[in-house]
Amino acid sequence: MKLTVNDMELIFQEVKLTFNNNEFVDVFANKNNKSLVETISHKRYTKHKDTIMSSYSDYLNIGLGRFLLDLKSSGDLYYKEFLNKNGDKIYSEFYIDDNQVKKAKGLYLFCVNKQVKYIGRCKDTFGKRINQGYGKIHPKNCYIDGQSTNCHLNNLVTINKESTSFYVCQLIDDNEIVKLEEELIKKYKPEWNISLKSS
Repeated sequence: MKLTVNDMELIFQEVKLTFNNNEFVDVFANKNNKSLVETISHKRYTKHKDTIMSSYSDYLNIGLGRFLLDLKSSGDLYYKEFLNKNGDKIYSEFYIDDNQVKKAKGLYLFCVNKQVKYIGRCKDTFGKRINQGYGKIHPKNCYIDGQSTNCHLNNLVTINKESTSFYVCQLIDDNEIVKLEEELIKKYKPEWNISLKSS
């Protein structure tokens, strides 16, 4: 796939995304390393202390994830107060297997039916960004202090996985990577970049 910007032609190579068969819901519920009472002592969650103490004191010593899943199961939407906007969606696991690509960096695209939906940059490695980032949602990602972008992008890929393709343009210079990403987004206005920015 070719994209042009400022009279420069960028060649993007398609890289196979491998999906594990499962889809995952309620990922947030697996975060049980801290109890509810420990959680509300953290500065990010202290605003919930009064509500928890007055309405949910029976749950103080159970894991945060289990508490939130109990609330969700009973129809109590208060559980969403602990999650980011994309923290309660359907996710999948996907990864790139190509060893050479995994070690490279540069620009990447997610496309649906060959239409560019997301343009991203990677100054570390594609393997880290995809295999450890977007491709696997950890419970902590789902929370207010987690990675909302990872959750949102994984969900969009999951919904469209039958028609999603992934491309990379390998580059070396970090400044060029940043500059080109900004210019490409400005020119092509990919739908997912826009929705992620507004979420």
